[in-house]
Amino acid sequence: MTSPRVSVVIVAFNPGPHLQRALDALAVQTVQDVEIIVWDNASTDGAVDAVRLPPRARLVRSAENLGFAAGNNRAAALSAAPYLALLNPDAFPEPDWLERLLAAAARTGAAAVASLQLMDEAPDRLDGAGDVLSICGVGWRGGYARPRARYALAEAETFGACGAAVLYRRDAFDRAGGFDPRFFCYFEDVDLSFRLRLLGERIVLAPDAIVRHVGSAAAGRGSDFSLYHGARNRIWTFVRCMPAPLWPIAAPAFAVAQLALLARDGLRGRAAPVWRGIMDGLKGAGAMLRDRPAKGLSPARTREIAAALSWSPLALLDRRPVLRRIRR
Repeated sequence: MTSPRVSVVIVAFNPGPHLQRALDALAVQTVQDVEIIVWDNASTDGAVDAVRLPPRARLVRSAENLGFAAGNNRAAALSAAPYLALLNPDAFPEPDWLERLLAAAARTGAAAVASLQLMDEAPDRLDGAGDVLSICGVGWRGGYARPRARYALAEAETFGACGAAVLYRRDAFDRAGGFDPRFFCYFEDVDLSFRLRLLGERIVLAPDAIVRHVGSAAAGRGSDFSLYHGARNRIWTFVRCMPAPLWPIAAPAFAVAQLALLARDGLRGRAAPVWRGIMDGLKGAGAMLRDRPAKGLSPARTREIAAALSWSPLALLDRRPVLRRIRR
């Protein structure tokens, strides 16, 4: 029996009614050479028990909640397909989503292809047009909550791809080692994108591969959980991945940015989880330094990384997409 062209992985934890809607959208994809793996991270809300699986789909239950990172890694290990697509249970793709992602991968040879994410409750607004990472270590989904019509989006290089709706070339995913399970969730997709770039891979946005995304349906947007993991994992990504020649500029900018975020969340009465994330991030920084894939990075590769980062404070404040013409 031959392997399908693409395996779609959905990692679910208490997904509520969203999971069925996501599966129904996958059932009508124009690409049918596909398998669907639903990895249940020990959900307790009953949604996974009641779900109706479409053809070519299977459900795998974990005895514990492994998080987004390890859950996707475990599910990916069950597949031999040359392409791996990840889809959040609260992300709902258009019927030609997979077709558009695969076409962009074939045209560009990219290691990862990012979807154009629209806000489900307001589809005229972006949920993300590629992931952006600033030289100060702060990341954002390009154009988040901004009107879609503001930007003339074309197929282009982006720093990273949001894990909520992305296609990976399987060989590149494996070569990079997949997601780091220590991250559990949040910023693990930025970390993987950074490591792919350190390997010389490219990541592109396919603006015609569209999903509608609820966002933070399980953890809650702005929850203590998300604030803690975001603060901790930003530190780990910076320490492990930022090329050493960029540190004289990047490290002071990173420190200032973390203090600014802490102050902002303090004004909102949310400083405690951010502070805990910073402290745990610093405690784990030594292990990340030992894992650095950027040791001995060539000057040319360092320049490529520098060009892929955002250096504009205005882009950060406006959360604008940062896209570049695709290198040929």
